[in-house]
Amino acid sequence: MSDLDRRSVLRGAAAAAGGVVLGGPFLGFVNRDTAAANGPQRAPLVDTVADLRDGKVRLHVPAGFQYRSFHDTEAPVVLDDGTALPGRHDGMGAFRDRGDDVVLIRNHEVNNPGPAFGPREPYDPQARGGTTTVHVSRTGEVRRAYTSINGTMMNCSGGRMPWGSWVTCEETVNGPDVGPDFTNASNVPLTQPHGYVFEVPVHGEASGEPITAAGRFTHEAVAYDPHSGYLYLTEDSFEFPSGFYRYKPRRDPMRLGHLDNRGRLQMLAVRKRPNIHLEGMQRRGATYDVKWVDIDDPAPRFPYTPGETAPTTNDDATVYVPKQGWAQGAAYFSRLEGAVYDDGVVYFTSTQGGGEPETEIGPHATDGYGNGYGQVWAYYPKHQVLRAIYQSPGPDTLDFPDNVTTSPRGTLVVCEDHTDDNYLRGLTPHGELFDIAVNRLTSSTGTPRFDDEFAGSTFSPDGHTLFVNIQASAGMTFAIWGDWRRIGV
Repeated sequence: MSDLDRRSVLRGAAAAAGGVVLGGPFLGFVNRDTAAANGPQRAPLVDTVADLRDGKVRLHVPAGFQYRSFHDTEAPVVLDDGTALPGRHDGMGAFRDRGDDVVLIRNHEVNNPGPAFGPREPYDPQARGGTTTVHVSRTGEVRRAYTSINGTMMNCSGGRMPWGSWVTCEETVNGPDVGPDFTNASNVPLTQPHGYVFEVPVHGEASGEPITAAGRFTHEAVAYDPHSGYLYLTEDSFEFPSGFYRYKPRRDPMRLGHLDNRGRLQMLAVRKRPNIHLEGMQRRGATYDVKWVDIDDPAPRFPYTPGETAPTTNDDATVYVPKQGWAQGAAYFSRLEGAVYDDGVVYFTSTQGGGEPETEIGPHATDGYGNGYGQVWAYYPKHQVLRAIYQSPGPDTLDFPDNVTTSPRGTLVVCEDHTDDNYLRGLTPHGELFDIAVNRLTSSTGTPRFDDEFAGSTFSPDGHTLFVNIQASAGMTFAIWGDWRRIGV
């Protein structure tokens, strides 16, 4: 994801006509309980279900479902540790807490230099992003909340780690050694380089030390494969092609209990098809054999003089890591965003993939790299095979897919991020796309906020509750629950 102003521009041409489910059922899902997918009762969304927080209608959801919102920053919110809660609620992971309660670790995608939020020691005192940890009931009643990492920047998405932590990702390469980004705000006040991933424990606070070996680039999301031991990382580079990466820690984090900073970063390439344009329309059943190329300098720092604008442009810093992969034939994607591991498969979304292939690398400063309305990809680590499993025919079907998670029954839950009505969509193992919820927020003055995006979809460990955020300056979090099996989720 990127800054809201940058999201609001018109993007390129329409995707291929007709919804395309590429190659039939998801290969990773065929052994699932498919009862819901074979015969779900698709429930239309109803407009009369009120938010249990205050009785106001903020979502349209299926009949029989309920929801409660919390941590709405349209008005000031102060957490238990004194943190003035920032907005821009973004990627999020859910973990088991005592009893039926849930621990949420939630990103805040805040850009531009400024004082760090929260009372803990920040990574960079002049960076305004980070994560907050929320202990909450399955029905959205907050028990307590506090800052878990601060002084980071543009914490976009991330991923749940099975040893008990959240990896939060910075979607930027800003730093005192890099010139201004697309906002033109000076980076001179920053004290640390950004563009890294950080590990946040489920209980307590993060160390604040970046995993620099996992790269300095416009990180979006991460998914961990416990069988191979690789972390799979997406890149959301708005103006340039994006890459799909993997990072292998030197020591097994399942035994160590955390990530080490001594691993190897690699980038995906397609065998015998160097620099293939995967952002372009995919034929039905498109499948690719892949290989991985090494990134030898994953965490660059650039020369600068403190107090002066750095000579390295933001564009040059953005492409420094991916260029190393492109030189070895790495594939071009469009704006890779959400990622999730499930049952031997890594699923990830391409927000603007599926249109006519791009003819230039960029920068595409106004409309972004990619001319479609979105793709969903599946990578099979055991076989090193990449497969396009869905391609949107247009904005009325699926409009800029972003964060993604899976339900206990294998349905993908996809957050939309565009400029009109934003939906939560379900994509079943048999390729059926359907509505789960639609944003019907209004401001305190009555102004519609239907174009505020969903982000951070994540199920409680028992599958009872779907937690999801509204990513806006006036952000908030929802807990949604009901008979998921009945509607095919």
